Amino acid sequence: MKLVKTTAATFACTATMVAGALAAATPAYAATYGGECGSGYGVVNSAAIGTKGTVFLTYNSSTGKNCVIAKRNTAGSAVLIEAGLAVHPVGNHWTAYEGGYFTSYAGPIYLSAADKCVDWMGRISGTEGGKRGTNCG
Repeated sequence: MKLVKTTAATFACTATMVAGALAAATPAYAATYGGECGSGYGVVNSAAIGTKGTVFLTYNSSTGKNCVIAKRNTAGSAVLIEAGLAVHPVGNHWTAYEGGYFTSYAGPIYLSAADKCVDWMGRISGTEGGKRGTNCG
């Protein structure tokens, strides 16, 4: 009987730890893509901007254009939000860029990059997310 109680207690403890880890890994108010780039664009990649939001890379196969938006988890008073997009490797400046004080998101910004790798980023109040040399072709 003692073995059954010990096993049950171990299982309950493990289940609680796993549930806690999963909850901690997912932000409570994760940003979701809402079609900000327009018709025909679908999300092909995304990256967290710390705990502040998400940068979304979208693509429209009929135009061969990528689009990026940097979006806060929850809208609020205006803060500095930036979005950048370039063909990889990026030089000294982002080919497409928008930055300013916004309540929800920066962008959309567009770039023709069919059959090329792209660098893309989003920044919210100094915290950056994004990726380099991805979504080639």
